[in-house]
Amino acid sequence: MTGKVTEPNEVELRAKLAELTQEHRDLDTAIQALSGTHDMLQLTRLKKRKLQLKDQIIKINNQLLPDIIA
Repeated sequence: MTGKVTEPNEVELRAKLAELTQEHRDLDTAIQALSGTHDMLQLTRLKKRKLQLKDQIIKINNQLLPDIIA
């Protein structure tokens, strides 16, 4: 993907960003619900997925808001 984001592409990226952000929040809720249990394997998987989502969210944010060198 190039550095410049076109308008149709920006709409797609913003939609994907909203989807990933919602999934990230949902995982937060699921992790809190599982915190009292002893299912450490599932908890670890959820936390790993949450970190993957965070990385994707940051990547999309960087595409939408590129660094401006002042």
